[in-house]
Amino acid sequence: MFNRIIPRDQQFFGLFADLARRVTAAARLLDKALAEPHNLVQHVAAIKDLEHEADVITHSVIDRIHKVFVTPIDREDIHLFVQELDDVIDLIDGCARRAQMFQIRAARDGGRQLAMVLVRATEAIEWAVTSMKQPKIVEARSREIKRLEEEGDVLYHQAIAELFGGAPEALEVIKWKELYDTMERALDQCEDVANVLESITIKHA
Repeated sequence: MFNRIIPRDQQFFGLFADLARRVTAAARLLDKALAEPHNLVQHVAAIKDLEHEADVITHSVIDRIHKVFVTPIDREDIHLFVQELDDVIDLIDGCARRAQMFQIRAARDGGRQLAMVLVRATEAIEWAVTSMKQPKIVEARSREIKRLEEEGDVLYHQAIAELFGGAPEALEVIKWKELYDTMERALDQCEDVANVLESITIKHA
């Protein structure tokens, strides 16, 4: 009854989209950072700016949950969703900062491939988030994200095998293993976001 009488706050959807756009932008910058190690410092700084903006948006959403009387979707789902999405950009930022700390000087094929899959996964998330009121689009994009996560798993194992092949330099192995692990966790987190999105759309279809 109350949901029919009192208009639901639709500004949440705009905030979700703003957050998703920053996640995608950060993934694209990570891809550039690994492709252009000579510009690593500026790309890492730009990713950090996006991560900070994402934190601000996340806090704005959580603050709004406690201020509005009727939310467009369940409060618990909103809280979980923005936290899961914010975790993606946190992992992207973590990978970028590690690349800078490790003083990465040259790109590796495995890193580039994983970064490109991560870009595609975040783009699919952004598409799904901006289409939250269209369950069929969310479902299709969620399937795509899960497929990309599986593709990322294959690339991850290939990259690790290549990293340890031959007579690798120990320090390079340590650096890149950490970077690969973080990117793989970011892809896993993208799948978690997709699962939450699917759950939300099923509940509110």
